[in-house]
Amino acid sequence: MNNPTLSLRHLWLILAVVAVWGTNFVIIKFALAHLPPLLLAALRFLLAAFPLVLLVRRPAVPWRNLMFYGLVIGVGQFGLLFYGMTGDITPGLASLVVQAQVFFTVALAMALSGERLRPFQLVAALIAAAGMVVIGSHTDGHTTLLGLVLTLGAALFWALGNIASRAAGPVNVLAYIAWSSLFAVPPLLGLSLWLEGWPRIAAGLMQADWATWLAVLWQSLGNTVFGYGVWAWLLARYPTATVSPFSLLVPVFGMGASVLLMGEALPPWKLWAAALVMAGLALNLLWPRLRAAGQHR
Repeated sequence: MNNPTLSLRHLWLILAVVAVWGTNFVIIKFALAHLPPLLLAALRFLLAAFPLVLLVRRPAVPWRNLMFYGLVIGVGQFGLLFYGMTGDITPGLASLVVQAQVFFTVALAMALSGERLRPFQLVAALIAAAGMVVIGSHTDGHTTLLGLVLTLGAALFWALGNIASRAAGPVNVLAYIAWSSLFAVPPLLGLSLWLEGWPRIAAGLMQADWATWLAVLWQSLGNTVFGYGVWAWLLARYPTATVSPFSLLVPVFGMGASVLLMGEALPPWKLWAAALVMAGLALNLLWPRLRAAGQHR
């Protein structure tokens, strides 16, 4: 492992990744203006799979792991997230609420390992949960209780995906995502035909302009190939403790982009909710490192 201090060039690179991940919520909203949500999810994973599966070998993990990851991330996480973002939650709040995956991941890992919840983890979860309660108590025409539930469901499926990817061990991230994406496409297309119907699918494809297709490509190439690829590349060169805290900036970019590009309002309650969720995430992520640093002084 190299020096734990990021070089300036790599600092800009990691900021570019979190900026892509955060602002992508606005791009999702833009694409949903023309394409049905389940169809958009299917196209996202179709382009995440091809042509990468033709260029990289299948990772040395069981097929059932690839299938499980593809289903929970493709159908579960992004199916629910895109469906909720059609009109039930704003991009800024979606980028914030979906970070509940951190706490779901911790809870699932503990359930599987039998490890007990640490006091700081309980406090962090309660603080973040208080932020979710604030959001749930201020539902309106832009953010509904259904949107909050769907986004939390997406966060839970993301956490299940995290457990699956950890079980896969150290593999080529892009190969893992590309090959697992193959399993997401058929059920998403089937659900789109069933729930959205061919007339709506055909109308969405006919109405989609070049900007919409760029947004679809951004889902696959920007988020997947660039985002996950660079993130994995950085994790291979720096300690996890150096890289992972930057994920806290994803909701900052998400809410900022939603305000600047879509005019999302930032009333006091939304700022309080964001502060609570971010504080919970920061405590969960940073407390063990701060405590360890204090003990070594």
